[in-house]
Amino acid sequence: MRTFLILAALATVAPMLRADDTADFLNPKNWVGREDLWKVEKNTIIGQTKEDPKYNTFLVSKEKYTNFELSFKVKLTDGIGNSGVQVRSTLKDDKKFVVAGPQVDVGKGYWGSLYGEGIGGMMEASKPELIKKHVKESEFNTYKITANGTKYTVEVNGEKFIDNDFTKTPDKKNPSEAPKEGVIAFQVHAGYPKMKVEYTDIKFTKLGK
Repeated sequence: MRTFLILAALATVAPMLRADDTADFLNPKNWVGREDLWKVEKNTIIGQTKEDPKYNTFLVSKEKYTNFELSFKVKLTDGIGNSGVQVRSTLKDDKKFVVAGPQVDVGKGYWGSLYGEGIGGMMEASKPELIKKHVKESEFNTYKITANGTKYTVEVNGEKFIDNDFTKTPDKKNPSEAPKEGVIAFQVHAGYPKMKVEYTDIKFTKLGK
């Protein structure tokens, strides 16, 4: 009876435990992108331009993901430039590595916002007062992104910036539904003579469907 109770308890706890999928996620073989702009080192991804690339370009996962939790620290050197993390997105150009889909934004005025890259514009903008109070423009900022079903949650430095269900939006210009599956991608943005973005302390966990 005692053995049975122990096994029953473990069976109850097991679904609550989450595996750490970081090693597989950050395996360099899982990524494609412009080799002159990106490098993956252990749990760090660095994107750096020396001139304006003229188009937004990404480091793109080969694997597609559904529900997941992704956390990291990110810094734009000297606060210059713009970046972001695409979630459940689609690779549109495998030469320029152009991606379309929901993007968790990194950059002045947009920190933590959920933007529809190539799919219709802003899904939900972060509140300016939250950005002003919680973001350190030229330092490392901690992000935690959770995509579970149609709900997206974005935390920046421990504060919830986005916590919403994107089944539909009232504005027809905005994406009407969050994709259920897609690639994850990291961005360097056009329009800057040079910029450097560093993502570090990356942790990734797949969640149940």
